[in-house]
Amino acid sequence: MYSLDKINRIKTYLTNAHQTIAVAESVTSGHLQAAFSQAEGAALFYQGGITVYNLGQKARHLMIEPIEAEACNCVSENVAIQMALQVAHNFTASYGIGITGYAATMPEKGVNELYAYYAICQGLTILRKGRIDTTETDALQVQLFYTDQVLDKLLQGLQAVNNAI
Repeated sequence: MYSLDKINRIKTYLTNAHQTIAVAESVTSGHLQAAFSQAEGAALFYQGGITVYNLGQKARHLMIEPIEAEACNCVSENVAIQMALQVAHNFTASYGIGITGYAATMPEKGVNELYAYYAICQGLTILRKGRIDTTETDALQVQLFYTDQVLDKLLQGLQAVNNAI
């Protein structure tokens, strides 16, 4: 599970740079939003987020291209990128995070392993993107694992941006 120390380190990077973040999540179902809300002074950097669990809502609120999304059950790196870019735009945030994936197997759809795709953008630039695999099997533990992994990737991205300045 993520630590409050990690959240506060992210907060420090963002507030020192006078920047903000917003989140679009599916598979983590609000856990990233809850994590950011735990930071002391969260309103100084956290713009908010949206949980979109199906194609209809992803297309309506995040402008996900529906034909492509339907072909992959809304689980792809490109869908995560679209989610990150659009949530940053919608919430007028400096950074956006998008995550989509599976917290439970769905043998009827050929999903026999658990994974998620995430993307982190700064403006229109994708800072980090990729696939997260897990060996966890309990859905809640899977969601918390993905949340922690994305927070790690965000922290790495913020550190890289900070070092480049």
